[in-house]
Amino acid sequence: MVREEKVAALKEIIENAKKYPVIGIVDLYKMPSKQLQAIRKDLRGEVIIKMYKKKLIQKAFSELNMKNLLKLYDYDPKKPALVFAKTNPFKLYKLFEKSKTPTFAKEGDIAPYDIVVKEGPTKLPAGPAIGDLQRAKIPAMVKEGKIHVSKDTVVAKKGTVITAELANLLKKLEIQPMELGINLLAAWENEIVFDSTLLAVNEEEYKIKLINAYQQAINLSVGIVYPTKDNINMLLQKAFIHAKSLGLEANVLDKGIIEDLLVKGERAAKSLSSKISQS
Repeated sequence: MVREEKVAALKEIIENAKKYPVIGIVDLYKMPSKQLQAIRKDLRGEVIIKMYKKKLIQKAFSELNMKNLLKLYDYDPKKPALVFAKTNPFKLYKLFEKSKTPTFAKEGDIAPYDIVVKEGPTKLPAGPAIGDLQRAKIPAMVKEGKIHVSKDTVVAKKGTVITAELANLLKKLEIQPMELGINLLAAWENEIVFDSTLLAVNEEEYKIKLINAYQQAINLSVGIVYPTKDNINMLLQKAFIHAKSLGLEANVLDKGIIEDLLVKGERAAKSLSSKISQS
């Protein structure tokens, strides 16, 4: 990159960083250009994705002197690119996740989870392929001219490096364990850096936690008789029940419990009559 290009790129980073409230750093390592262009097209108007040299990013962030912004540089992606967005980091992360598509594993890829070959029939005809499965310690047999896996088998633990042999076997089995897309490593907003582990929110699990927290707060507030607009009806009901119980126990004549007092008196009279009859 010649000096003029570097100056122009530096200016571009600084201008976009001032224009957009959210700045993210992504890794485009092994990201095909065709897929990148498609994602850029889908997110046009919401997100800008630009590739820059690491040193240029560091220089731009240093010149901007925005609190904690340099922390993005610490994530050190293999093929860095900056993201400028007006949407918040959580929505930005979700946008990138939605744009991902499954793909076959390649030699050197890292297993994103435990990769399992499921029990059942495959589309592979009887032949040399059964030897590939056996070398991968996958129990298999031939049924009706097709290779059949005898039981669920983990062929790669999460975090392990996928070999060329395993990648070839998974492709034969039409298993696509990898995802093709942009990995948002972290995002900066209002002087706060959000790591991808924080941005990967399980929405359903989060909703359940919120519901449970709300219910626990309601139970606590009712238990300690702390009135709020959310629990006032429950507190009034609780107070009414306690007042009614106290009135019945003390035989207080009140129009709100007179019928219950009459029923109570009738029961007491029947009980007394029964005891007199037995004596």
